[in-house]
Amino acid sequence: MKIWVDADACPVVIKDILYRAAERTGVLITFVANQFIRTPPSRYIEFIQVASGFDVADNEIVKRLSAGDLVITADIPLAAEVIEKGGYGLNHRGELYTIDNIRECLNMRDFMETLRSSGINTGGPGALSASDRQDFANHLDKFLSPCKK
Repeated sequence: MKIWVDADACPVVIKDILYRAAERTGVLITFVANQFIRTPPSRYIEFIQVASGFDVADNEIVKRLSAGDLVITADIPLAAEVIEKGGYGLNHRGELYTIDNIRECLNMRDFMETLRSSGINTGGPGALSASDRQDFANHLDKFLSPCKK
């Protein structure tokens, strides 16, 4: 089992949680982005830089993903592809994407996109709160608990 991170838009605080989790559990975490991201030296942390372009990092993650892997992303279409391949998705706020909820998440995303394209200001997601960070860390720990060194 590996963890893949859609790293271009991943908040620093979430990356820090992931760095600590890699060391604590020995699970390989690979950050994928189209711009350079500095990661701490560790045998459990990798970085893959891909070419610039729409969904290039997403496509690289899906290509390399194995069933049972976890992908950290706020990109709902990417999460849907991950689930279709037998993986798991976890967003930065600690919401686990599953076969049971991904269709609803996609529908809500599409609805909000329709509103935005018609000129309605829907606002963006708020800043990550302390409880969001805690929810993320708790879900990550729950997922990694069988993997601890």
